[in-house]
Amino acid sequence: MRFLCLLAMLASALLAQLASAAPSPWEQPAAALADQIAGILGPGQARLTMRNLSKISMDEFPAIRSLLEQDLKARGVQTSGAESANSIRVTLSENLRERLWVAEVVEGSETRVAIVHVEAGAAQPEALAGGLALRRQSLLTTTEPVLAALETGDGLVVVGPEEIVVFAHSANGWKEQNRVAIGQRKPLPRDPRSVIVLSPDGLGFEALVAGMACSGSKQPAQPEAQWTVRCRESDDPWQLTQSQRLAASSDHAENAGLTRIRAFFSTARNYFTGVVTPSVGVDLPPFYSAALLPRPDGAGLLINSIDGKVQIAETATLKLGVPTDGSSSVGLKAIAGTRDWGSDFAAFRSGCSTGTQVIASGSGEAFADSLRAYEIPAQEAIPASAPMNMDGTVTALGTAPDGKSVLAVVRRTGSQGHADSYEVDRVTASCN
Repeated sequence: MRFLCLLAMLASALLAQLASAAPSPWEQPAAALADQIAGILGPGQARLTMRNLSKISMDEFPAIRSLLEQDLKARGVQTSGAESANSIRVTLSENLRERLWVAEVVEGSETRVAIVHVEAGAAQPEALAGGLALRRQSLLTTTEPVLAALETGDGLVVVGPEEIVVFAHSANGWKEQNRVAIGQRKPLPRDPRSVIVLSPDGLGFEALVAGMACSGSKQPAQPEAQWTVRCRESDDPWQLTQSQRLAASSDHAENAGLTRIRAFFSTARNYFTGVVTPSVGVDLPPFYSAALLPRPDGAGLLINSIDGKVQIAETATLKLGVPTDGSSSVGLKAIAGTRDWGSDFAAFRSGCSTGTQVIASGSGEAFADSLRAYEIPAQEAIPASAPMNMDGTVTALGTAPDGKSVLAVVRRTGSQGHADSYEVDRVTASCN
């Protein structure tokens, strides 16, 4: 009996040693990426930053970083140079077809890219809260800059820095119907932004660019229902939310009314000042994006402040018909789990899980950006989908008028000698 127990103990010890000696599935891709990076940089120092836009568990992330740092060091690249002019930005990403690790190697004003294909079986999928699957459909691709876009019943309205273009469906795709100059007199900020929403009657649109407001309406009596677009100087607040129902379920019947939030935009910058109407009963910091979320006792205004913090102002004053005197406000609360969010997000009603989710872009400007859906039942953003690769940088997100999809504007950097291109995608979700 003692002999059998001793054999069992020896077998357990041997199995533990074999397990600890088993190679990590990340060793080969980390070494391959380090080879490419070292080939670009050569021996020296560089600042290393990493982000995970794949289904690899965040528990695995520190091990991957450690392997990459060790492999770079073995090749003469020190990653502890906090003051180095060189930088390495690594993104772990994937789409439906492949899994990629992408390194953007920056030396002065020059950026070069290293890419490693990772075996699909290497990653451990991260558990998702709601089990949504994001889908995207390309609506339009153009070489002209796009700031925002809106789908109408039978067309697409695109806002650029200087023009508004209206497209209509045709047998051969999109047909341009109208092109109207916005006519700005003041210079736009370096990264101009725009908002476009349906007009209150649902038949036209309202578009705003820094210092200008444009409105469009159809002329149905004409054979092809032409649009009339007029623009004027304006410092009116921008409408942040579509004229849509916050919730359609009986659980939030008291919130199932039309709610619009407007915010004042800083024309000299590219963000909102923090002053909104109707009041939410609490002072807001300057912010980039905002979205309304249904709450049991009212609604919550989710904002992404310019310091990178995502916060929510939960207040009963956003209920339809309740005076906006701020007396019912419960304050501004930080949302955990948003460290990897970029500056753009939008809420939409997928009908899955809790019904309403937030789609957020990834943090920073990367070779391949991504979108991911989150649920925010309390004060934490919980991933509800896998990241969806967008093959470019997401520059704007807007909720569709029906609230069931999101339009994304994606900028693709042109190769040497070629201009950037812009794509407008419709993003929807299906329940798993």
